[in-house]
Amino acid sequence: MPAKKPARTKKTAAISNDNRQIKVRGARVHNLKNVSIDIPKEQLVVITGLSGSGKSSLAFDTIYAEGQRRYMESLSSYATRFLEIQDKPDVDSIEGLSPTIAIDQKSASYNPRSTVGTVTDLYDLLRLLFARAGVSHCPDCGKEVKEHSVEEITKTIIEKAGSSSLDLYAPVIQQQKGEHKHMLVTTKEAGYDRVRYDGLEMDTEEAIRMRKNKKNAHDIDVLITTIAEGQADKGIVEALIKKALDLGNGFIIIVEETTGEEFLFSQKFTCADCQVHVPRPEPRLFSFNSPLGACEECMGLGVKLVLEPELIIPNKRLTFAEGAIKPWVRIFGTQSNYMKLLEAVAKKQKFSVHTAVEKVTKTALNKVLYGTGETTYKIDGKDVVFPGILAQLEEKYRETDSDYIRKELESYMRKMTCPACEGKRLKPEVLAIKIDKTSIADVVHTPLGELKDFFESLNQDALKEEQKLVVERVQKEALSRVEHLLNVGLGYLTLDRPAMTLSGGEGQRARLATQLGSQLSGVIYILDEPSIGLHSRDNDALIETIKVLRDQGNTVIVVEHDETMMEAADYIVDVGPGAGHHGGEIIAEGTLADIKKDKDSLTGKYLSKKKKILPPKKPHKGSGKHLVVQGANAFNLQNIDVKIPLGKLVCVTGVSGSGKSTLVLNILAKALSKHFYRAKAYPGEHKGIKGLEHIDKVVAVDQSPIGRTPRSNPATYTGVFTAIRDVFAGTQEANMRGYDAGKFSFNVKGGGRCEACSGEGKRHIEMQFLPDVYVDCQECDGTRYNHEALEIHYRGKNISDILNMTVEEARRFFKHEPAIYDKLSTLYDVGLGYMQLGQPATTLSGGEAQRVKLATELSRRATGKTLYILDEPTTGLHFEDIDKLLHVLEQLVDKGNTVLIIEHNLDVIKTADWIIDMGPDGGVKGGEVVAEGTPKQIVKMKDSLTGKYLKGVVE
Repeated sequence: MPAKKPARTKKTAAISNDNRQIKVRGARVHNLKNVSIDIPKEQLVVITGLSGSGKSSLAFDTIYAEGQRRYMESLSSYATRFLEIQDKPDVDSIEGLSPTIAIDQKSASYNPRSTVGTVTDLYDLLRLLFARAGVSHCPDCGKEVKEHSVEEITKTIIEKAGSSSLDLYAPVIQQQKGEHKHMLVTTKEAGYDRVRYDGLEMDTEEAIRMRKNKKNAHDIDVLITTIAEGQADKGIVEALIKKALDLGNGFIIIVEETTGEEFLFSQKFTCADCQVHVPRPEPRLFSFNSPLGACEECMGLGVKLVLEPELIIPNKRLTFAEGAIKPWVRIFGTQSNYMKLLEAVAKKQKFSVHTAVEKVTKTALNKVLYGTGETTYKIDGKDVVFPGILAQLEEKYRETDSDYIRKELESYMRKMTCPACEGKRLKPEVLAIKIDKTSIADVVHTPLGELKDFFESLNQDALKEEQKLVVERVQKEALSRVEHLLNVGLGYLTLDRPAMTLSGGEGQRARLATQLGSQLSGVIYILDEPSIGLHSRDNDALIETIKVLRDQGNTVIVVEHDETMMEAADYIVDVGPGAGHHGGEIIAEGTLADIKKDKDSLTGKYLSKKKKILPPKKPHKGSGKHLVVQGANAFNLQNIDVKIPLGKLVCVTGVSGSGKSTLVLNILAKALSKHFYRAKAYPGEHKGIKGLEHIDKVVAVDQSPIGRTPRSNPATYTGVFTAIRDVFAGTQEANMRGYDAGKFSFNVKGGGRCEACSGEGKRHIEMQFLPDVYVDCQECDGTRYNHEALEIHYRGKNISDILNMTVEEARRFFKHEPAIYDKLSTLYDVGLGYMQLGQPATTLSGGEAQRVKLATELSRRATGKTLYILDEPTTGLHFEDIDKLLHVLEQLVDKGNTVLIIEHNLDVIKTADWIIDMGPDGGVKGGEVVAEGTPKQIVKMKDSLTGKYLKGVVE
C-alpha cells in the first residue's frame, strides 16, 4: 500500500529531504513482495509484524546486507582476498544508505575464554590499571613486596640519618636449615666482624664458635656499616648500599638505633620472608589467555573437566567382567590388559570381578576407582602398580592424539571449579597484586552495579605522576563504559561471567553498550528485539539509551514486538498481513497515532486496545499439591524455599538478574532431569526438592539452538521427517526401484543424498578472519539429494519440494496422513506456520528454536502429571502469536499438567494462575521471593515491582 505521510514535529520536519531517508525500492528478499518504502533517518524506527511476516528480511537481509556489501566493495583488492563478498540482496535499489551496523542475537560467543569483561573491553582497562597502580604482595604470607632502586634506598637512608644513627645489614641467610658455618667463615674473611644470628647481634667469631641446631631454620644478617646521625655522605652511602645489595642477594635491612625500627628494601620483587619471587606487574600478566598469568592447573579457563564415577560405571547391575566400566568397553574394546590387572587387584584385595558392582563393598570400589597406592601386582612377569581407573583414563585423556578418544572420554566428565585458582583463572602471584586490598579477581566478580564505586574510589594520592595519568584515563573510560552497561539493564552481570552463558538479549545489549561508548554519528544501527529478557523497569532504561544513540545523529532501526518500544518510536513500519507467503507487504507505516488508526494493521488493533489478549474466564484450581525447592543457595539466591503449585500455569517474574533462571533452570530443571533421566548436568546448590512423587515427567524447553549446522532443521528435530520419508518409500515408483526410507535421508551415505555436499545442501567455506560461511552446493543446487531420489514423487512433489514447504503448506498437503498432520499442526499452533520444514537450524532465532522444541514436546503424549518448564517463550512473538501460544499452554494445564514459565511479558503474566515474583533487585541485591499470589493479589503488593507494572493490564 502507498506510504502515508506521518504528522511531524519540528524536530522531524525536514524528513522529506531525500538525504534524510533510506529509500528501498523493489525488495524481494525471502518473502518480501516487491516492497518499496522510505524510512526516515536519524529517527528511532520500529519494524513490527507477525512472526515470519518479513521484518528481519527487510531490516537485516535487505538494508544491512546491502550496507555490508557496499562496505566490503569499498575495501582494497588485497583486503577483499580474505573476505567473502556478499551477494547483492534481491532489491532494485537502496538510496541514502549510511554505514550500517547490526546488533543481533546470533553473535554470542561460544569461546569458553570470552567473558563479559573481554567482550566489553573493560577487562583490558583493568589489566592496564592493575599493571600501573597495583601493589605486589607475597602470595604466601601476604606482605607487601616492593622493588627499590639504589637511588631510592640512598635517598631514604640520607633522610633517616638526619635524625638517627642507622645500621645497614645484608641478609645472607633467610630461614634456611643448617649450621651455616661456611657462610660465617667466608663473612669473617671478607672483613665483616659483626652479624645478627636469629636476631641476636654478636661478633662473627662468636657466631662461628656458637653451637647451633642444624635442624632448625636460621637467619643471618651481616652488619655492613653504621652511619652516624647527620654524617651521611651520598657517594659513600651509595657505594655501601651497592655492596650490601650484592652480598644480600638484592636485599638490604636498615635499623634505626634510637627506635629499633627495621626497614627492608629489595632490588627485585621477592618476599624476603618466604623467598617467593613475584613477577613485575605488566598488562599481559593479568591475561588468563597468556601463559604468563594463566593458572597452570586449568590453563586460564577457571574450570576443569573431571571424570565422574557415576558416568564411568552407569549400570551397577553389571559385573566388572561383563563390562561395567563403560569407557573400557567403548574405547579399548576387549580391554584384556586392563582386565588382567583388575583381576590381579581383585585377587589381592579380596573381591571378585564377577560380582555385580552394586554388591561390591564401598572400600573395594574405591580401590578400583582411585587405585591401591604403591602395592605391586605381577602382570606378564612385570611388577606394576594400579593407579585406579580414574587416573588411567585421566592419563589417556592427556596423552591421546585421537579426537575420537578425547570426545568419548569427555562424555564421562563434568565441569568443576578449578581447585587451584578457585575459578579465578590466574596464578596466585598475579592475584596477590592488589589495589586497596582488592585483587583483579575481586573486581571482576563484583556486579556492574557496584563496580562504579570501585573506580570512583581509586586513591591517586600515593601514585607517581606517570601512574596518576594512566589511572585518571582508565578511570574516566571505565566509568563511561560501566554507565552504558547499567543503562541497558546489565547491572546484575559480573565481568567474569562467561560470554557463552549470556542469553541472546544480554549479548546484544552488551554490544549495544559498546557502541554507545564509540559515540559514532551518521550510522544506521539495526537491532533485533533488544527488549528480550528485560523486566518492564529495565526496558524503560533501555529505551532511553537507544534514544541517546538516535540523538547522537544515528538512525536506529529496531525489529521489535514490545509495546513500550513502539510507543517510544518516532516511526513504525508494520509488515504483514500474515506470515510466510501470506506476509511480505507493508501494511501500515507512520507514527504511533497513525498505526493505531489504520484499519488494516493488526498491530494497530492491539496497540489501540481494540484487540486484547484475555486471561482465561476461570483460573485453574490446580491439584492442591506442590513442588517445594528447599534451601536454594546458588549464585545470588538467598537460601530460599520456593513453593510451586501443581496443575496450574505458573509465572516466575522479577527484574533482570533477580535469580529467576538460577532457580528454575539451574536448580529445578537440572535436579528433575537428574532425578528422572539421570542427566549429566549438576544442579545448583540447594538442600532438596519435595513433592517429586506428584510428577512423573519434566520437559524443559530453553532457547539453545536445535543444531549447529545446516544439516539440522525443524523436520528432523520434530521427527516428522521420518514419517514423510516412510510415505515416499511407500509410493509405487519407490517400491518398483527397491528404494526404502533410507533413500530419502540426506544423512545416509550411499543412499539418496548428494555426496558432493554430504546431504547438507551447502558447502562449508572456512574464513580465516571471519565466521565460517555456507554456500549452496553446485552439484545439487541446494536440494541435498541426487537425481535418483529426486525422481520419486508423491502427489507431484519430490522430497526436496517437501523440505522447501512451509509448515502451513505441508500441513494442508499431508492432511490425509494423520502421523504427519498432527505433528505439523502442533508447529502451526505455536506460531511457526511460516517456517520451512527444511530451514537450517543455524538460521533460527532463539525464540523460534524454543518453539520448535515446544512443539516437539507437545506432540508427545502428556501424562497429566508432566511439568513443562519454559524460558521466555514469547521471544520473537507478536501479540497475535502470543495469544495462540497461550491457548496451547492453557490446553496443557486443562489436562492436569503444570506449566512453569520464566517471563517478563505482561500479557502472559496477567493470564497466569500463580505468580512468583523475585527480587527486590538484580545481582547481590536479588535472590529472594518478594511476592507470590494471583495477578490480582500481586498488583496490591507494594514490594513487587512487577505488580507496579501489572496494574495497567490486569482488569
